[in-house]
Amino acid sequence: MQIILFHLMPYADLDLEAGRKNGTVWVRLPNRHFDPEKGHRLYNRYLDELEHAERLGFDAVSVNEHHQTAYGLMPSPIVTASALARRTQRVRIAILGSALPLREHPLMVAEEHAMIDVISGGRLISGFVRGIGAEYHTFGVNPTFSHERFHEAHDLIVRAWTEPGPFPFQGKHYNVQYVNLWPRPYQKPHPPIWIPSQGSKETIDWASHPDRRYTYLQTFSPARVVQRYLKLYRDTCSGYGYEAQDSQLGWAVPVYVANTDEEARREAKPHFEAFRNVFVKMPLEMLLPPGYTSRESLKNVMKAKAQMFGDVTIDQAVELGLFVCGSGKTVLKAFEGYWNDMRFGNLLVLCQFGTLPAELTRKNMEFFAREVMPRLKPL
Repeated sequence: MQIILFHLMPYADLDLEAGRKNGTVWVRLPNRHFDPEKGHRLYNRYLDELEHAERLGFDAVSVNEHHQTAYGLMPSPIVTASALARRTQRVRIAILGSALPLREHPLMVAEEHAMIDVISGGRLISGFVRGIGAEYHTFGVNPTFSHERFHEAHDLIVRAWTEPGPFPFQGKHYNVQYVNLWPRPYQKPHPPIWIPSQGSKETIDWASHPDRRYTYLQTFSPARVVQRYLKLYRDTCSGYGYEAQDSQLGWAVPVYVANTDEEARREAKPHFEAFRNVFVKMPLEMLLPPGYTSRESLKNVMKAKAQMFGDVTIDQAVELGLFVCGSGKTVLKAFEGYWNDMRFGNLLVLCQFGTLPAELTRKNMEFFAREVMPRLKPL
């Protein structure tokens, strides 16, 4: 199993009462609540944590993209990944991912990812996403064209990475007379492509197609929901006539490890509950705007994300598998059970969440790396 440290870089100094009063920290929380001096300290602290993951033996570090939100201060994962490319030597750097339909031009994504791949000596993992519904409110982009723009942007990027240029590309949304990428990616034929998802059937059908066989990641859902979607991915692969490898499947989940179960829950409780009940929360029309996905996928995602619309205690979260928390022995046993049920080859652990401070984040990372990770990697 490959173990990846995933970091959202939230605004951990958020006034939680202001977030609760506003109803969401996405899109419409006034930016007067962001203090640039505190942001300066947080950015550098978070980069230190990601760099520390290499020393602890994680296989990869992961960053992502969100806009106009305290949930994650990474409007450009390119910037974060670029900093990591120079400050690390071994770990892979996963951008999970760049929101293709929201970018003005996919060739910029192709160039930037290729540049990071070359600087890092071929350590980039390229994740592509459509961006969650809230991002479409941020940019005023019509979500009805989300799938079209995503697929066309993907095709242009992969061709730019792999085909000798210059060549023309004509599509519905992007037309280029000269596709001639400088630099070309370090990895051949191109960096691995991973697809994080909330559970859209269309995404599963597309990512599992034999022409792609991309790694599919299920993010921040109850364990039974994750199991259902990973099984759907495997079943879809079977329908295409091949068997999915464990390496094609991944799960992202918050984790906290301490000396005992009681200590772990006590230390994590206020910070995890702030994460779930303030940072994550958004109204349905913001999460899933009309036209963003099909009616069938809309119903399925609404079921999977039902917990987002009400408060969740730490005890409920652990029971649901939304959060894995406890002593090293407890956390290891939980992950071994989940792995036996799901057989995912990539585990993305969120060791900082919500308001979790630096000292507890480091403690969590080090407990996990020492007491859990060595036993999980051989699975």
